[in-house]
Amino acid sequence: MKESVKHSISAFMRGWIGSFLVALLVATSIKSAVADWYVVPTGSMKPTILEGDRILTNKLAYDLKIPYTTLHLATWDDPQRGEIVVFHSPRDNKRLVKRVVGIPGDVVAMANNQLYVNGKAMAYRFVQPSDLEKLDSGQIKQYSVYVEDLTGHEHQTMITPGQPSIRSFRPIKVPEGHYFMMGDNRDNSADSRFFGFIDRDCILGQATTIVISLDIFNHHQPRWSRFFSQLD
Repeated sequence: MKESVKHSISAFMRGWIGSFLVALLVATSIKSAVADWYVVPTGSMKPTILEGDRILTNKLAYDLKIPYTTLHLATWDDPQRGEIVVFHSPRDNKRLVKRVVGIPGDVVAMANNQLYVNGKAMAYRFVQPSDLEKLDSGQIKQYSVYVEDLTGHEHQTMITPGQPSIRSFRPIKVPEGHYFMMGDNRDNSADSRFFGFIDRDCILGQATTIVISLDIFNHHQPRWSRFFSQLD
């Protein structure tokens, strides 16, 4: 009788552990190849993304990869100018979120924080201070926000004159299979100005939505207005 009970318990445990491992494998495979979320720890994408935002990454936006690898099973699209993507940094392999400003073949330059793409200066429109309330206490230094028209894709950028940064660089051509990334917080972003072009295989997916937002400067209070908001 005791042996029968032990056998039943052992069979139950083996079945439970097996089911758990299968469920774990399925869940992590989905996270690796289909969708994931990324907790943003810095303000390099302000004013679009704030510290404490949890952003959804669509890993099927451009291709299908073998789970846990960067090997492509199929590719149906490529990142476009203006899109926000998550990728592995070539410097330390950490996940970063930035905006695509240069695609393969583009010539990108900057002069005093004005971006040029293929010889054309991007247009900027100043945002009045009343529209800056969403930039909370995490931003200490004085800043200005502009709407940048990135070859037809409008989005907000931020500059901080008192912050040391690379505000100008000569025209550089983006090689095939690579992308030039920049943070919307132009004077406080470690991006392609510092670590160079991003290989297509390093791009994990497109950041599409702020799922949850917690104000890390105010006891992690929810920023309800940012919940489930789409990224521009």
